Amino acid sequence: MNIFYEESGQFKVAAIVQKNDATYQVDTRHGKRTKVKANNVFAEFDGDMAVFLEKAQAEAEQIDTDLLWEVCGEEEFAAEAIAEEYFGCKPSKTELAATLIALYAAPMYFYKKAKGVFKAAPEETLKQALAAIERKKQQDAQIETWSAALQQGVMPSEIAADLKTILHAPDKQALTYKAFAKAADALKMSPYELAKRNGGIASLPQYLLDGFEAKYFPKGTGFAELAVPVPEELPKAAVSAFSIDDESTTEVDDALSLTDLGGGIKRVGIHIAAPSLGVAAGSEIEQTIYARQSTVYFPGGKITMLPDNWIAAFSLDAGAYRPAVSIYFDVGADFNLIGQPVNKIEAVNIAENLRIQNIEPHFNAGAGLDSDGQSLFAHHHDLIWFYQFAVALQKARGKYEENRAPQYDYSVEVDSDGTVSVTRRERASPIDTLVSEMMILANSTWAQMLDDNGLPGLFRVQPSGKVRMSTKSEPHIGMGVQHYGWFTSPLRRAADYINQKQLISLIDSAAAPLFQKNDTGLFAALRDFDTAYSAYADFQRDMEAYWSLVYLEQQDTKELTATILKEDLVRIEGLPLVARANGIPFDALPKSQVLLNITGLDSEKQFIALNYVKAVAPQA
Repeated sequence: MNIFYEESGQFKVAAIVQKNDATYQVDTRHGKRTKVKANNVFAEFDGDMAVFLEKAQAEAEQIDTDLLWEVCGEEEFAAEAIAEEYFGCKPSKTELAATLIALYAAPMYFYKKAKGVFKAAPEETLKQALAAIERKKQQDAQIETWSAALQQGVMPSEIAADLKTILHAPDKQALTYKAFAKAADALKMSPYELAKRNGGIASLPQYLLDGFEAKYFPKGTGFAELAVPVPEELPKAAVSAFSIDDESTTEVDDALSLTDLGGGIKRVGIHIAAPSLGVAAGSEIEQTIYARQSTVYFPGGKITMLPDNWIAAFSLDAGAYRPAVSIYFDVGADFNLIGQPVNKIEAVNIAENLRIQNIEPHFNAGAGLDSDGQSLFAHHHDLIWFYQFAVALQKARGKYEENRAPQYDYSVEVDSDGTVSVTRRERASPIDTLVSEMMILANSTWAQMLDDNGLPGLFRVQPSGKVRMSTKSEPHIGMGVQHYGWFTSPLRRAADYINQKQLISLIDSAAAPLFQKNDTGLFAALRDFDTAYSAYADFQRDMEAYWSLVYLEQQDTKELTATILKEDLVRIEGLPLVARANGIPFDALPKSQVLLNITGLDSEKQFIALNYVKAVAPQA
């Protein structure tokens, strides 16, 4: 005798060795002796076990599941009863086994209630379940179709539309993602490689930019239509100002003016663009500022914090009066400040936008600093005086280094044809010095002004250790000032916008500050700005590093000079690129220079391999 039984959802057969009320001791088809609970046994039968099971399975496949469901009724039923109803007579043991197999195989049609007892699914529930199965079949077929197309080098339009999300912020339940992942697995390619091969992305920089935008600009980098309000009529300043910026600058935040008061006394005007005059608290444009936090810079492009129409309205572009927050300092012949500064909200005539690339050849450490010389460009003599004043300010802060070794900053530029060039600018050049010192003077004075009046802001502080952001003013030892904050780039940074709003409330009694002390909103603003600003800087460095590798490939560079930062970490001379090098002696000192061979370079994989050759003397 044999038994037909269920175990772990599977139907099996076995030969009876011994039987009692609770269990059967049996030999399975594979010769294993085991125990089977009597509750799991549905029938005893004679004959060949394998033939019985095969016949039952074959008959189960012939059972019409829909018809079986129709004859069940709404009450619970036993398998034997429904088998008799279906076959029209008392079922054979093979027919009973076939019915049980069919019932178990259709859990959407039949709910198992107890051993051999079932209940038919309600009609509406069954319809929904069957519809879900049909949808799943169609979805699987769609996934297969898209995957096959991808493997053949085609980019289906539906995949292309979702590609940025698939690559950088995937919804793993989406059909497009499943199809793309399936194709990538089949081809043993990375998602990036598959997307590039099929024309979905043009290059690695596009891939990196898409990933950055997906994370930090999930709604896109475009702007909603944000109209600029008609500005109030502001008093016109009695001065004409000029700005000094890189030729690529479109957001001109700051300008300078210089007035001769006689007797060796000069009046310095520092004029900062005032977009906050047009921004209402809680408005859509303010929400945009808080969402973006800063302009993002990277080789070959940028993502601005403000829309173009707002930049056009408030940028200190030449040829018109522009809204500005101005601060005036009187400076004696000895370059010492006289009296207290004066703050104004006014319209300033911007006479000139000087571009560094045009004036630096005539105004550098080797030439153009002599006040008796010929004027070689607009405001040349003004810049000579500003530079002398800037040096005096540096000395007053204890930050002047007369014989400082030249240091350089490098920026990467990419032409439309992909050719990479590297621009070198001397750090602390005369132009850099005079502009930065005027901004430090304004920023430190305004930061003190907020603190003196008990208003919080977003301050840059360094009482010790690293520089950090704070809502409370503290000394900045790196700059040698007691108060410091960012006020001078409100077109480009949310921190400067917030600080400008706070400042305006002190200049204009009718204006209200955005925040008071211990305002939780200000703490949140600090956190959001700090997080975004750091992330944007990291992205800029990553893009500069990539294009630096492209530059080395285009120049076919075989060896290069680098400065050791620590251990095997080096900064490549002449490029904004930090990498690791093999073989640097353990006793090599930080800041020493070494010659390195390039043993491997692949910009597409963002990879460079460097081997130490020898130590070299510092380059001039």
